[in-house]
Amino acid sequence: MGVQREFINFHNRIKLGRQDDVYRKARERDDSITADIKTAFKDKGYPVIEDFLQGSLATDTAILKKGGDFDIDRSIVIDEESAPDNPVDPKKVALDVLDKRGFKNAKIKKPCVTADYSSENLHIDFPIYQKTANDRYELAIGKRNSDENNREWSESDPKGLKSWVKDNSNYLGSPDKKQQQFNRIARYLKRWRDVQFSENVCSKIFSIGLTVMAKRGFVPSMGVDGKFDDLDATLNTVKNIINYGYFTPVDEQFRVQVLLPTAPWRDIFDGSSLSTGTQFRNKLITLRDKLIEASDEQDVKKQCEILNKLFGEDFHIPSDEKNSGGSSKKGLGFATAGVVGTSQGA
Repeated sequence: MGVQREFINFHNRIKLGRQDDVYRKARERDDSITADIKTAFKDKGYPVIEDFLQGSLATDTAILKKGGDFDIDRSIVIDEESAPDNPVDPKKVALDVLDKRGFKNAKIKKPCVTADYSSENLHIDFPIYQKTANDRYELAIGKRNSDENNREWSESDPKGLKSWVKDNSNYLGSPDKKQQQFNRIARYLKRWRDVQFSENVCSKIFSIGLTVMAKRGFVPSMGVDGKFDDLDATLNTVKNIINYGYFTPVDEQFRVQVLLPTAPWRDIFDGSSLSTGTQFRNKLITLRDKLIEASDEQDVKKQCEILNKLFGEDFHIPSDEKNSGGSSKKGLGFATAGVVGTSQGA
């Protein structure tokens, strides 16, 4: 299996699912807090009619963060008929629940209510929606003291975004397995970001941005024998991301712009600085060049040494004993030219 085995082992170390044991406490907090919010909303006269996960856990692209920090993205939905005209009102109710539950830094941001749990490494976001008569979702936009000109129920499509990320209808041949390969590559890119950027810049390379870029640029790599090549797929996906047109030159720097594929079709990186865009592009180019270097290398251990520097310590370097007997990538049975199936948006 060569380097592909090391990619799979790396993925198993960094992946995170809602049902994983390591996420148990966060899952319990999520369930308990959601129940309290439902009670509080019902008491205020706008009962919750629906709730669902958003974010990377919902799209099967979540990773274990360094330091064991966990995120919860829980959507709360109320009916348009019972929803107040002021979209900030239900956000204040949710904020009150979080304050009483011992969260710190609880605040109302423009798109959601957010907080950190004081005794655990847990960050939570509660976007609040109203559901219209024609089953559209509208997001509560506004901060605590926003006036009527700066708050609104804004058209959104959170379920459509989730479906878009998880759609495998364009992958010819083994679509489920190719979607699983995409999930792995999205996770690789998130860990690469966490390793390669400073903490300040890392927080500005949004996970949803990486996911959308990876989905549009994804190139599955699976041979006719059904064996995957994650190195080849990651390399070609990164090439597509660089060439897609996300980065616009501005005075020898670059602005990054990535539009959501669903309503409200906004720029995910709206407001990002030229410095962020320039660093993002430069590091993607370095990633591409190093992946090419790894792809050209025939020795698995040397390949992993390159990949370890890109993705961090969780991408292990095999010992010489483990690496002996079959270091040549050409003997792995992977297709090195051409791809079975098509990529979405690439």
